[in-house]
Amino acid sequence: MGDDAELTAAVLAAQAGDETAFRTVYRAVHPRLLGYVRTLVGDPDVEDVTSEAWLQIARDLNRFDGDADRFRGWAARIARNRALDHIRMRGRRPATVGDETELTGRAADSDTAGEAMESLATDSTLSLIARLPQDQAEAVVLRVVVGLDAKTAAETLGKRPGAVRTAAHRGLKRLAELLGEDPEATGALDALPPQREPHGHAITSAGVTHMRSRTQKDM
Repeated sequence: MGDDAELTAAVLAAQAGDETAFRTVYRAVHPRLLGYVRTLVGDPDVEDVTSEAWLQIARDLNRFDGDADRFRGWAARIARNRALDHIRMRGRRPATVGDETELTGRAADSDTAGEAMESLATDSTLSLIARLPQDQAEAVVLRVVVGLDAKTAAETLGKRPGAVRTAAHRGLKRLAELLGEDPEATGALDALPPQREPHGHAITSAGVTHMRSRTQKDM
């Protein structure tokens, strides 16, 4: 987990006031965080909400204590709270509730946001995730895109790890079914990075197409 060691070191340096280290943290975490917020508020507001989250992250960074995994979870909780605040303020429902709407998948103007779309999820992947029920969409994005293990994802969502595993399992299974229904979306899940597991095991997104043969414990 060389990347995790680098992120942990960068977080510590940023807490000590190193601006270059903070930029390193931002570049490492922002694309994944952007993808998560996008599933909650939709494309038009994703940049504003994510920016608000980063303002709080920067303000409260000295209060954080932990390694790279804990930082990703902490940042995701902040982003989720800002997204929910935004939804309440606008009187809007999350874009991923049921099958009522899909995300447009339009890449934002910033380079970082564009890189997020290219390296973490294609437009078709985001559209597929947007068609999942909200609990499944959040579980999939937190576990696969943000890279949280089930325990940290559960803390972010205020749920039990088993519930998050179940939601992620069902969400990935449904995504595989959607891929089967839409030939043009074939390969969309390959854009997603592997899931993190506490002991260093990873479940690759390519395995989603064989989800029926997997057990819930694999999640």
